[in-house]
Amino acid sequence: MRDHVISVDVGTGSARAGVVSSTGQLLARCEHPITLSRPRDDQGEHSSEEIWNACCIAVKAALRQAAIAPSAIAAIGFDATCSLVLRDKQGEPLYLREDDGQGYDTIAWLDHRASAEAAECSELDHPVLLHHGRAMSPEAEIPKLMWLKGHRPDLWARLGHAFDLADFLTWKATGSTARSLCTLTSKWSFFGHTKPGWQRDFLADLGLEDLIVRANLPEVAVHVGQSIGPLSHSAAEALGLEPGIAVAAGMVDAYAGALGVLGAADLTNPDSQPIALIGGTSSCLIALNSKPYHGFSLWGPYFEAILPDMWLVEAGQSATGALLNHLLRSHAQGGEPSIDNHRRVIQRIGELRAHEGASFGHKINILPDFHGNRSPFADPNLTGTISGLTLDASFDGLCRIYWRACVSIALGLRQILEGMIVDQHGPTRLHLTGGHVKNPLLVELYRDATGCELMVADETDAVLVGTAINAATAAKLYPNLMTAGAAMAAKGRLAPPAPHASVDFERDYRRFLAMQRHRAELDSL
Repeated sequence: MRDHVISVDVGTGSARAGVVSSTGQLLARCEHPITLSRPRDDQGEHSSEEIWNACCIAVKAALRQAAIAPSAIAAIGFDATCSLVLRDKQGEPLYLREDDGQGYDTIAWLDHRASAEAAECSELDHPVLLHHGRAMSPEAEIPKLMWLKGHRPDLWARLGHAFDLADFLTWKATGSTARSLCTLTSKWSFFGHTKPGWQRDFLADLGLEDLIVRANLPEVAVHVGQSIGPLSHSAAEALGLEPGIAVAAGMVDAYAGALGVLGAADLTNPDSQPIALIGGTSSCLIALNSKPYHGFSLWGPYFEAILPDMWLVEAGQSATGALLNHLLRSHAQGGEPSIDNHRRVIQRIGELRAHEGASFGHKINILPDFHGNRSPFADPNLTGTISGLTLDASFDGLCRIYWRACVSIALGLRQILEGMIVDQHGPTRLHLTGGHVKNPLLVELYRDATGCELMVADETDAVLVGTAINAATAAKLYPNLMTAGAAMAAKGRLAPPAPHASVDFERDYRRFLAMQRHRAELDSL
């Protein structure tokens, strides 16, 4: 009986595969690393073939771990970072660069080489900008394609396909160049709420009037919960699956996480606002509403990017997990940002806080914008700040900086939430998933520094479960996404804020806002 699905989640550093039952139980989870090449600080590149191979290895390993026969698998779904895959007219990799025998044909989501092009987009007076927070991000695909055409005309002339990474994976799985509405609306300036979806005047204003033909882009998109097509024989052999099963429309990785934690939430109560918080290398906050809401630095609203008749709004922090990794890597007492190294620091912070109380690290204040600011300023050129440093180079000194960096991430989250939540009288509940559930400091601070209720999905991988909900619906195991979500979504544990906890962070928040003002003053001189 085909009552299980495969979900594949491609992040910045690895591909993860899960075997998920029709009730949402994650029976196995395996991952395989992928390379992120950083030719410059503001650039990041992948090999799409390496990513596909990593997916195949992870899927086969997950099947072995779960001891599930391929005949029990009804569908496969893919989610991925919003990285841009370039292929020529024959479908072969279009290399941006080759290094030590490895070719790189994919511009990673975090790549900011197109900052100037993003600023050019933002100067236009066009309705598209209302759905991108009135400020286009260099992480979106349109600025990156502008960069490609302007800086690499040799590659532009040979371009035959341009894919969001999730759509590339469904193409590899099926041979179909159909694209997902989830990716096109959020990263390609495609409108899900009007016909036609492509805003050709917007593309023409940017010099991309030939993009739709050049990149082989479709005029219509496939909704989440629908099938792109059947799994091909060659892909089935590579993945260790049976051909012909449904391949679900691809998803943005954060949106898969949102579906995984919000699929069973009540989205109809106007007095409450469940918000998905997907924390990893960066962090995304995602809300689903029946009415569109526009705000500066808020990505969206995107119509039906996940659920039918619902508008999605996204905000984010550009560097959260990446910031903590950076602090470990750059400090003399830190080292490589392994799980064990993070645990070593977190454990010592617990001991120091128990001894020193609220005064622990209180003189250190941090602005966490080490990779620009996605929300609320929509400025990829903003930089981070640390004040209150001494000559302390000890391990305990590192712990103080690490703790205060965690505080700054939570304070930045509080500031973003103030711009996302409108016309609401009831509590805000954050549904947390991603790597941050493994960091008890962030879990505590997301609850106490914001004053929000926190639902923590720490018993499963909600991103993989969200992609599984998509796959199960595409396989018609459920009639629609809402029914599948109610049955399969991660339930989590409720962690209410400690009484009066947010009051303890009021001074920190005032300092946080003051530092932002001072940074603006310095930048203006």
